[in-house]
Amino acid sequence: MTLTLSQGPLSATPPSSVNYDLTGPAHRLFLQEFPRRVRAVVNGETVVDTRRGALLHETGLLPQLYVPAEDVRRELLAPSYHTTWCPFKGRASYWSIRVGDRRTPNVVWSYPRPRTEAAWLRDLLALYWDAADAWFDEEEQVHGHLRDPYHRVDVRRSGRHVRVLVDDTPVAETTTPMLLSETGLPNRYYLPSTDVRRKALSESATRSVCPYKGTATYWSFTAGGRQVQDVAWSYPDPLESALKARGHLCFPHETRRVTVEVDGEPLR
Repeated sequence: MTLTLSQGPLSATPPSSVNYDLTGPAHRLFLQEFPRRVRAVVNGETVVDTRRGALLHETGLLPQLYVPAEDVRRELLAPSYHTTWCPFKGRASYWSIRVGDRRTPNVVWSYPRPRTEAAWLRDLLALYWDAADAWFDEEEQVHGHLRDPYHRVDVRRSGRHVRVLVDDTPVAETTTPMLLSETGLPNRYYLPSTDVRRKALSESATRSVCPYKGTATYWSFTAGGRQVQDVAWSYPDPLESALKARGHLCFPHETRRVTVEVDGEPLR
């Protein structure tokens, strides 16, 4: 995400605070080796098993794993007449996956005759993430997408004074938040649960998955007959990069009807 989104150097709006110019097309491609074993499992069968994968970083998109054709179970693939055209990579050919009684159409693709400037894509195949039941990075199952080596999460103890209001009702206040910085995203303040009015919050059914932080649980606000959905989230069992945020709640300041003040100033 770092290179291709937000203001990364391969994004559509790269930063101006540099002493160099990037020449070439506005839509940029960068293929980089992914140095670990990756497997994709469909209906109990390993369809992809590679130690030679590479991530394609492409402007405006999350990195996509491409693997040598030899690392895909070709006997589980059925050719398709479906094609798509990319002005930067060329025409893509597709395959469906057939495993047992399950057929998933048009989920594997390649560029058999890629454009000259992307000739290194020849003989590589890609698989849509959602087409697999499980993905493994070495022996660990990963969710959401493979981690981008240029994306980072840091959590630090902070002494900032953070106050949270929902519909002008105070909900939380602390001087011991955890400050979570994540590449390309605004800083987030995670407040200790002991400094949150937990009786005003109830767990919602909403969940989200972050490959860098884990699975988030969401909380809604209820008071005086009013309810505001999903005003906060927490990571009950965070991944290693967000371990210090365990037991803390984050109130995103962009949420309508939520105000987060840091040292007396509302976040914008």
